[in-house]
Amino acid sequence: MPLNLPDGKKIAVNIGADFDAHSVWMGTFGKTSPSYLSRGEFGAEVGVPRLLRLFDRYGVTGTWCTPLHSMQTFPEAFRSIVDAGQEIAAHGCYHESVPGLDQDTEVRLMEQTIEGHVKHVGVRPRGYRSPAWDFTEHTLALLEKVGFEWDSSLMGRDFQPYHPRPVEVRWEEGSVFGPPSPILEFPVSWYLDDFPVGEYIPGVNQGLGSSEVMFKRFQDHFDYAYAHETNPVLAITVHPQTIGRAHHMLGMEKLLDHMAGHDGVWFASLSDIYDTWTDD
Repeated sequence: MPLNLPDGKKIAVNIGADFDAHSVWMGTFGKTSPSYLSRGEFGAEVGVPRLLRLFDRYGVTGTWCTPLHSMQTFPEAFRSIVDAGQEIAAHGCYHESVPGLDQDTEVRLMEQTIEGHVKHVGVRPRGYRSPAWDFTEHTLALLEKVGFEWDSSLMGRDFQPYHPRPVEVRWEEGSVFGPPSPILEFPVSWYLDDFPVGEYIPGVNQGLGSSEVMFKRFQDHFDYAYAHETNPVLAITVHPQTIGRAHHMLGMEKLLDHMAGHDGVWFASLSDIYDTWTDD
């Protein structure tokens, strides 16, 4: 297999913490009222320290996908993430709705995002996660051009990294795939995301779902991958403003207990996992 986990490790688990703060409400949902922004503030001021403390207890190095807007709006919370040794990955400028961008704007915001990482993190980001997990027809080529090594936005597999291919959509005959990208894709899934279950947005997302059902789903994915896949990667996505709520923190602790109780579990950043990849 192209993924060569460290000796003694059977499964790689990445907890991707999307530190969206204000930006998800502004960029994705177009909401800037004090009520919505306060939910992002909760994520920065309460969710971030709670999640960092939990990560520290279990020795979890995660990947914090952080829009430039969050770095600038909540610099102390962001610095605490960097100082804790967590990986920072690109997640847009202001959680912009990528499919609605024209090509020039997409390039400009990508350049601004990378410049912001250099300024606020000190290094260029190695990986990218699209805000709301969507691309334009130009995004994959743009990621290649600006030098990203990996992406974690697409859903063409579940536990195995892969090289995504551009698709030419044809309506009255089969769609046509282009050549595989050098970008390595760490697949995601809405099933493995806390935001749709947890966040109530009137008229948009019902939210307020059962945390027990959500964490059972996360655990079932882990159990299946552990039992049936070879060198799998389980990528779970959480948001400090969502997972940081008390009932979700209890569920997250139980989930980490369950996973840590298995032999050969490696809690790692996506870049650390990427470094174990060797193409055939």
